Amino acid sequence: MPPDAEVEPGTLLVAAPTMFDPNFRRTVVFVIDHRDEGTLGVVLNRPSEVPVDDVLPSWGQHVVEPQAVFVGGPVEKKTALCLAALRTGQDADDVPGVIAVRGPVALVDLDADPDELVPKVRGLRVFAGYAGWDSGQLAGEIDRGDWLIVPALPSDVLATPDRDLWGQVLRRQGVPTALLATHPGDLQRN
Repeated sequence: MPPDAEVEPGTLLVAAPTMFDPNFRRTVVFVIDHRDEGTLGVVLNRPSEVPVDDVLPSWGQHVVEPQAVFVGGPVEKKTALCLAALRTGQDADDVPGVIAVRGPVALVDLDADPDELVPKVRGLRVFAGYAGWDSGQLAGEIDRGDWLIVPALPSDVLATPDRDLWGQVLRRQGVPTALLATHPGDLQRN
């Protein structure tokens, strides 16, 4: 079985404590698409200082706090992606302007009318750029121990930066994985 066999849309890739790539250190990546050709996701816990209003004025007032663009990853940083958590009872197949990812989480068409979509969602988050892996690349990183694959909760997509999402996701996995959340960011400070 390939190392990335458990990866699917709607799962999380949690950076292992030993991941030192500055693009991904202590990150939580929500997988939007995974297939033989590659994988696409967004980093959930990297807010920028740029207000959504500055780049997408029609969407700015509709995103959850902080109303900032999040850094989705190092690929195509000028590309905007938006994820929504739909309200209970809403099905992505019945909501115009969204594409289902998994459960209540959907990818939003930013050309759609936000006023039509907003009543059907619990929250929206905009990302600049994304994390992407070519065929076999993610499997190699998982095999090397760079990523843990865990289930996502819809609330992860809307998590505020004041929460330590990385630690919180690890802690809810149970022992022994939960113990990784206690790993110090800098081993020299241990």
